[in-house]
Amino acid sequence: MCFSDILCLEVKGMFDGLKKMLGLDANDRALKRYSQIVNEVNDLEESIAILSDEDLVREINYIRKNVSENGQPLDEVMCRVFAIVREAARRSLGMRHFDVQIMGAIALHEGKIAEMKTGEGKTLVATMPVVLNALEGKGVHVVTVNDYLAKRDAEWMGKVYRFLGLSVGVINPFMSAEERRKAYEADVTYGTNSEFGFDYLRDNMAISPQQLVQRGHHYAIVDEVDSILIDEARTPLIISGPSEDSIEPYKIADKIARSLTLNEDFELDEKEKNVALTEAGIRHCEKILGIDDIYAEVETSELLHKIVQALKARYLFKKDVHYVVKDGEVIIVDEFTGRLMYGRRYSDGLHQAIEAKEGVRIGRENQTLATITLQNYFRMYHKLAGMTGTAATEAEEFKEIYGLEVVVIPTHKPMIRQDMPDVIYKTKREKFAAVADEIKECYERRQPVLVGTTSIENSEKLSKLLAARRIPHQVLNAKYHEKEAKIIAQAGRIGAVTVATNMAGRGTDILLGGNPEFLALEEAQKREIDVESDKEAYGNLLEEFKKLCEEEHERVVALGGLHVIGTERHESRRIDNQLRGRSGRQGDPGSSRFYLSLEDDLLRLFGSDKIQGIMEKLGMKEGEAIDHPLLSRAIESAQKKVEQYHFDIRKQLLQYDSVMNQQRMAIYDERKRILLSDDLIEHTWQIITDALDGVLEEHFPDEGEADPNGAIIKIKTLFSGRIAECLSGVDDRALLPEARDKMIALLKEEFDAKVEELGLELANNIFKMILLRVLDAHWKEHLLAMDELRRGIGLRALGQKDPLLEYQFESYNLFQQMLGSIREGVARLALKVSVAHEEKRPMPVTLSRDLVMAGTSRASHSNDRANIDTAKKVQKVGRNDPCPCGSGKKYKYCCGRNA
Repeated sequence: MCFSDILCLEVKGMFDGLKKMLGLDANDRALKRYSQIVNEVNDLEESIAILSDEDLVREINYIRKNVSENGQPLDEVMCRVFAIVREAARRSLGMRHFDVQIMGAIALHEGKIAEMKTGEGKTLVATMPVVLNALEGKGVHVVTVNDYLAKRDAEWMGKVYRFLGLSVGVINPFMSAEERRKAYEADVTYGTNSEFGFDYLRDNMAISPQQLVQRGHHYAIVDEVDSILIDEARTPLIISGPSEDSIEPYKIADKIARSLTLNEDFELDEKEKNVALTEAGIRHCEKILGIDDIYAEVETSELLHKIVQALKARYLFKKDVHYVVKDGEVIIVDEFTGRLMYGRRYSDGLHQAIEAKEGVRIGRENQTLATITLQNYFRMYHKLAGMTGTAATEAEEFKEIYGLEVVVIPTHKPMIRQDMPDVIYKTKREKFAAVADEIKECYERRQPVLVGTTSIENSEKLSKLLAARRIPHQVLNAKYHEKEAKIIAQAGRIGAVTVATNMAGRGTDILLGGNPEFLALEEAQKREIDVESDKEAYGNLLEEFKKLCEEEHERVVALGGLHVIGTERHESRRIDNQLRGRSGRQGDPGSSRFYLSLEDDLLRLFGSDKIQGIMEKLGMKEGEAIDHPLLSRAIESAQKKVEQYHFDIRKQLLQYDSVMNQQRMAIYDERKRILLSDDLIEHTWQIITDALDGVLEEHFPDEGEADPNGAIIKIKTLFSGRIAECLSGVDDRALLPEARDKMIALLKEEFDAKVEELGLELANNIFKMILLRVLDAHWKEHLLAMDELRRGIGLRALGQKDPLLEYQFESYNLFQQMLGSIREGVARLALKVSVAHEEKRPMPVTLSRDLVMAGTSRASHSNDRANIDTAKKVQKVGRNDPCPCGSGKKYKYCCGRNA
């Protein structure tokens, strides 16, 4: 960190202050406009409050009819709807929206991100725009970070929606297709980002309209929007099936990786998480394998890639930091939330490399069947909004990627938390000892403490230090969301010490003195009191704990409120702010401090050598630390550099996926038209004629020599010798139109005969099945080809070419080839299909959605065996063998020319 960087921060702060003084700040202008709307809502409060429950429902139904049937703009009814929702919340939940919460609701309705501090009631804020936008009758999606919050919020806020006559659905991982469809048909649907995204992908793998569950992407509110749209956006959603690769190469690669020496055989780049074999390392690998040239054969060059992945697994991915081993499985730990990501696997063979390293069962590498990035999924929504406590630091990315503006909403009560400068030690050992000592001081004076760590490993390390000092404490792990909520809800009680990874407390407030509702529910379970049936007994318990918590609240306030300790700075400032934000809610007192060491990854990899130089010049002794605001700003600058680096990665991912997204949209749109169409006869005929024209264009080009023999062979393969005979004597493009007319006439004759043979209804059903099967089979192969292209396209930079432009060009060619193959596959099958009548076994008409959902993509394997077998043969054909497409050319000059 240099002086000029710090100076830039100071200048920017002065410039921002000047803009506010001159009234040029966009956020201030938005808040001023929102204040006027809030006044209008408040003016309606008295007239709404005198209405009965039935009157409120009638009001909402009347507005709903005007909006959905008569097209009345939502902005015209916003104030009245918001006033009705506030009254409904007061009656059904006992909660009344504050003015700042209405401001947040306006921002969400306008399709913006509302940044509201922790404890400001974002969950309640969402009810206003949700109800307003649900009146259009197109469905509203509320996206949460985990299944527990989706279920909790749907039940909790669902009381408001049901009070007003709106239906509520919630998506969870173990629902049937029918249950999912019902949830999506509701006015309001809660679920996680992955559930919404995967349902979209599965809908585009469905083989009958009955298997579709989503009904469109109208309006979505994303809770913890920075976590979902920023942090998780680096990982695309993928539905995959196992490939047929052997697992033995991973075991061999792991053994070889163990024998290689750092810096001699390979080099590490921890910042980029990359490994590079040296020349000596490659020779070492060749010697172990007993071969002269590892690049000479495809199998050995692929093994080299697996060796690199094995080195990454061994040196860059740490157990209990990046992943855990549980019940013989390697489970990824989300680096931003600390949660275990069940069902997720690292791609490109890395997960298998880690499994080999840990000695657990190795899963087969997967082949992509369907994929989409979170960026492109959420950009499909007609209107998108989000809410979080930390978004302003990423405002540029939200604007550039999603077109979302960030509005910082003021707090209901002034923020009085004291954020102390960072303390920096030389070593991690000294740092953790100092953290444990400060926790002990807080515990002895009974001040509650929340300690944030960046990994499970560090949580366990700190827990041992606290146990040695005989300090009672709770350690939050990533296993049970409901348990997390109960523990974090009581983290503000007298003498409480809570150690948690970054995900701690998501969606749950820390109330000073404790949460009476959680305590009452826990006591009711102990006494076996049924909360629903014995409301009087539960009510007495609740009152008892409310008094207890109120007394404790005063004592904790007198002690200075909740003290938050961070044991390490995260790469993202937002994660640090999320931890700090647990303290000082709703005007409560509080304090926070971060402890760092020069051995922390952020300072070691991205911090300036000047920090270490300063510490050495001061001649600091064991256990001493430095504490200065200048250092805190230096660390913030380092974080900004890392954030910019990750932004560039996500931006590049989006640039590449945008190429893929155009193709995906074209295929999925075509697929949906086929799936929902009742008459595919004309469409199938059009594809047949397009296939014929494609063959003729290929073999009779505008420029260049005609290849009539190749055309005849290809047409025989696709159609019949009778059709091919029409090209007899045609050796020039000028003679082609007459021949084409003859072929079209014969093809039409054959096609009509086939339709008559099958009957209209059966022909439609069979053509639909053929179209879907052929399209799915070739799309799957295209995804595999795109994966391979994406993996190697970076090497084009060595030839002074832009990899992105090369990727766009190559992917376009691959896509055109795929479309041609789809047309030919449909043409070949549509004219030759026949029905085998079996008296004992009826022919299956549809496959269950569960088979489509399965990772093995059973729909493709069982009903399109012929296409998959053909694809395998194409992959194994020799380069000098005749091309299987029937062109008459050698494979390397035909379909294999880009292989």
